[in-house]
Amino acid sequence: MRELSVNHLLGIKYLNQKDIELIFETADHFKEVINRSIKKVPTLRDITIANIFFENSTRTKLSFELAEKRLSADVINFSASQSSVKKGETLIDTVNNILSMKVDMVVMRHPNPGAGIFLAKHVNASIINAGDGAHEHPTQALLDSYSIKEKLGTVAGKNVLIVGDILHSRVALSNIFALKLQGANVKVCGPKTLIPKHIESLGVSVETNLFNALQWCDVANMLRIQNERMEVSYFPSTREYTQQFGVNKAILDRLDKQIVIMHPGPINRGVEITSDVADSNQSIILEQVENGVAIRMAVIYLLASKIK
Repeated sequence: MRELSVNHLLGIKYLNQKDIELIFETADHFKEVINRSIKKVPTLRDITIANIFFENSTRTKLSFELAEKRLSADVINFSASQSSVKKGETLIDTVNNILSMKVDMVVMRHPNPGAGIFLAKHVNASIINAGDGAHEHPTQALLDSYSIKEKLGTVAGKNVLIVGDILHSRVALSNIFALKLQGANVKVCGPKTLIPKHIESLGVSVETNLFNALQWCDVANMLRIQNERMEVSYFPSTREYTQQFGVNKAILDRLDKQIVIMHPGPINRGVEITSDVADSNQSIILEQVENGVAIRMAVIYLLASKIK
């Protein structure tokens, strides 16, 4: 049986192209499963998974939990806000206490970049990074690429635009790694203050004019402004941001082609994207949500098969 080259999913930068192909093939299989009348398979009946979220999350947490239950795994949910972390317990102690309950896999979201990597070195369980600070969010990038492949037939050679707060976005970084690995052309667009310095070193180009960027792309992935990560103001006002970088139906109608619109969520309607775009037939936002469950099932299944 083919298997992943890694024992943890800590970031896209640790995967190779064959890993991504294997995850997508496995997700194809699970997508059939979740569209059947009986949506569960008994595959992981003897595996226990802990979801440990040190940051707020709705879609990612629900998506992982659903994926785990569809695979018949036993699931423990842990929320840091109601835990001993508040009493000063360290990350390793917290996780080791959970692992002593014989947990095989940990899905973790943490505000600090590299938290998953740190954990993988210190605990004996398979770690899936569900987002670490402004660093990576690998399953989101995988489901985004998978959704592009499903819609356009391939990712290779496609022009993919990422619009918005690139500086604070773990989704942007993981997407750049995943898209480049699969041979896509990537461009980022947003206020200069929200584009990281030296981002071109990742093989992407920068465009500050939204219309020109949209005219270039096949797919536009719209990111929200991450106000919770901003200690200072990076642009004069939300209204001004929307005027320059918000996508609405009028802009799309001016393009000389139909492009695909994506959004990792949560959407700030009327800021980075208007409702008539988010709910249009050009949008694959709800397909991304559905594909998220299949991709996470695939990742969990493939990592669980390596647990001895």
